Amino acid sequence: MPQDRFRACIEACYACAAACDHCSSACLQEDDVKMMARCIALDMDCAQLCRTAAAFMARGSDSAHDLCRLCADVCAACADECGKHDMDHCQACAAACRRCAEECRRMAGAA
Repeated sequence: MPQDRFRACIEACYACAAACDHCSSACLQEDDVKMMARCIALDMDCAQLCRTAAAFMARGSDSAHDLCRLCADVCAACADECGKHDMDHCQACAAACRRCAEECRRMAGAA
């Protein structure tokens, strides 16, 4: 089954999506929300793309490899942005995004 072959990447995608959801929500509670706008936007994009990539892998879509390449790029951008902020939620999100980007690159290279 496709989901077994890509289990590590699927799990990394779902963990990243959850971290991004938490980060965007926590960023909305920060004193200077405007300063966090880029972080929030990337968190939302990354979370949605990670869920979509996981679904494509789980069903063995022919487009999964291409989507995972894009997911890796978005995860890396999100990690870079979150990494600029000292808050724990941003640092945790950056770590989850880096791990997901690594797994997605590995998966995309398995084509």
